[in-house]
Amino acid sequence: MKLLSVNLGRAEAVPYTDQPDGVTGIGKRPADGPVKVSAPGPKGVGASGLAGDAVCDTRHHGGDDQAVYAVAREDLDEWERELGRTLANGVFGENLTTLGLDITGARIGERWRIGSPLGPSVLLEVTSGRIPCRTFQGHLGEKGWVKRFTQRAAPGAYLRVLEAGEIRAGDPVEIVHRPDHDVTVGLQFRAMTTERPLLPRLLAAGTALHPESLAAARKYAREYAG
Repeated sequence: MKLLSVNLGRAEAVPYTDQPDGVTGIGKRPADGPVKVSAPGPKGVGASGLAGDAVCDTRHHGGDDQAVYAVAREDLDEWERELGRTLANGVFGENLTTLGLDITGARIGERWRIGSPLGPSVLLEVTSGRIPCRTFQGHLGEKGWVKRFTQRAAPGAYLRVLEAGEIRAGDPVEIVHRPDHDVTVGLQFRAMTTERPLLPRLLAAGTALHPESLAAARKYAREYAG
């Protein structure tokens, strides 16, 4: 398991974002060298966990619980076959494009160690899947993209930074902790989108779960208890 690329975006003006200033950082491209990674701060204040990466809509993106976004190259390859077009690393707005890692099957609270054994490696923790938005659809330029992406339920994973460090393309990815519950990224995503009755199952992940998902699961459990 390894990083194929570490991807960074810059603020760009586009016609398809709801941002008042019309800019987005979703268009990410592979970085040439090492990239520093650290916890950016709370959502609404902090942005990306990667130095040099733009997050323009801090109301919905970025912050400690969405500091890093990872997508498996294998998932991009599946979409390439379905869409009949080339999808470069970073095209989904992901910071990390991985190889050999089952991201949809990753468990909430799962921890990944990334980096060279000789350098300041990074420790990340899986918090949730990515919910698609209008900006994502506009960026891809695919009609009905939000619906198609949601139906596939292979959303990639958001991660929080537990230990800051430095990463680069080619670094190994090691799963150093895998919780004993069954709450995967795929399950969390389906519970938050198309299968709301699954929400109470998310509670097994505890506070490792993204706070918004945890709040939704608790609310659903209260309202439908018994």
